[in-house]
This record gives sequence, C-alpha cells and structure tokens, in this order.
Amino acid sequence: MNGRLPSLSGLRAFEAAARHLSVTLAAGELSVTPGAVSLQIRELEQSLGVQLFLRRPRQLSLTEEGEGYFKAMRSAFRMMREATDELLLRARSPATLSISCTPTFAAQWLVPRLPNFEERVPGADIRIGASNRLVDFARDGVDIAIRHGFGRYEGLVSERLLDDDLVPVIAPALRESTPLDAPGDLAHHVLIHDVHRQDWRLWLEAMGATGIDALRGPVFTDSNGAIEAAKAGDGVALVRLSMVAREIRERRLVAPFPRGVSTGLAYYIVYPPGALDRPAVAALRAWLTEEARAVRGS
Repeated sequence: MNGRLPSLSGLRAFEAAARHLSVTLAAGELSVTPGAVSLQIRELEQSLGVQLFLRRPRQLSLTEEGEGYFKAMRSAFRMMREATDELLLRARSPATLSISCTPTFAAQWLVPRLPNFEERVPGADIRIGASNRLVDFARDGVDIAIRHGFGRYEGLVSERLLDDDLVPVIAPALRESTPLDAPGDLAHHVLIHDVHRQDWRLWLEAMGATGIDALRGPVFTDSNGAIEAAKAGDGVALVRLSMVAREIRERRLVAPFPRGVSTGLAYYIVYPPGALDRPAVAALRAWLTEEARAVRGS
C-alpha cells in the first residue's frame, strides 16, 4: 500500500461492524444501507489483502487479523471522537482554559489565587492538570504550563515567573518552644525534606553551618507534605519561598532566615507559539505575571 491509509469510509464501516458484530446495526449507526457497509468492508479487505471477517449465515465474527485490527481502530476512533468533542467544547466556550502544573504549585500557589482571575474573566472555565510529568500541548489540550526547571523548552515560549529560592520555615509555636535564631540551632530541630533531599545540604553550606547532618529527618514525595508537616509543628521544612508566601504573611509559618538560597532553578510560564492569539490565554498569562510580580514585591 506504499504507506497509504485505506479509505475512511471503509475504516468506519469496519469499526462499526466489528463493534456490533452486525452489518445491519453498523448500517443503522452510519445511516447507510447494509449493502453499502458490506461493500465498503469488502473493498477494505481487498485493499489490505487480508480477510477481516468470517461470514456465516446470520453470524458475523472477526478473524484473528480482524481482532487485532479492530483493537487498533477502536482506539483510534475513540481518540478522534474525544478530540472532536474537546474541539467543539472549546469552540463553544472560548474562555475554557487548561493549565498544567505540579501538584505543589497548584495547591500552594495557583488555586488560592484563582478567584482573582475568575473575577477578571467572568465565566472562565479553568481546568488544572496537576502532574509532575511534562505535557504535550497539542495532544493533551493544554493552553499554558507552569514548569519547574531552567526554562529551556525546545519549540516553546518560556518566561520566568517565580524564582526558586530556598528558605527554612517553622511553625510559630515550635519556634517559641525550641528557639531557631541562628543556622546552628537547626541541630536541635527535625529537618523536613521534600523529594529534593539534597536541598538542606545546599542551604547549610551557603549559610556556613557545620556539624549538622543534612540528610536526617523525614522525606515527603512533594513540597505539599513538607509544608503541611511544618505547619503542624513536626519540624523545620526547607521549601521554595514563593510557595509559602501566603502562610508566612498569615503567620501560619515563620521564615527565621528570610534571605533565600538560589538553586538556579525557577518556575516558568510555558506555552506554544501562537497560544496568545486566544484572548483568554493572553489574559491568563498576563494575570499569572501580575500575581508573580505581587509575590516578589511582598
């Protein structure tokens, strides 16, 4: 076949007939005659050089080759239907926006601020995909992603949003009972880690603190757990300053050493070229930038 695909009408007829195991039911679904479905399937078999169905009186079943082909076609048609539904939904609701970010960024930074954006763009339908995996913008239907890294994403626009400075945070009650006024006082505290376990070593070296085991203490799979443990008074967590600005402002956490240590990483707004052609996406990008500027100025 030289890489050419069979006719779409033949594939549709095959997929429907294989799903129903009935030419009559397939014809009803496709709004054509049973004869037309049978003809399209025969032409498909001829073009492929493969028999897809076993035909017996009043009984239709798939051959082994047909079974394998149907599984692939069923998945392909399902993906096309889902993509079409998503396209129509987005066309009907131009303010539908999909944001991809890490669970920590979603919980600690994005979600608490979303009411502000919804006031700016009434009727906006925000969909948040909270995941640590990198997304495929076209395949996953994502408008904007917030990624944590160095900002180098081939083929995408990348704009620095928030710095990644590390600061220790502690519950006010714990600090009162066990003072934490100098880096050396950490020897008397439980060190709480997120998945970046080497961050405490980086911070202690930058502060010139010695004689402290930087690897001791519990490790959480993400920063959310570390932040919640610190708020509960379980120890001192080393976290990204931008992720706890609200807790510090509301005195649920204290940052005894507010000067952060840079990791060289940052949070970036990432989007495909042309994404800002949609006014709602441009409004989202502008709002994210303004919110980040307010955090930096706080």
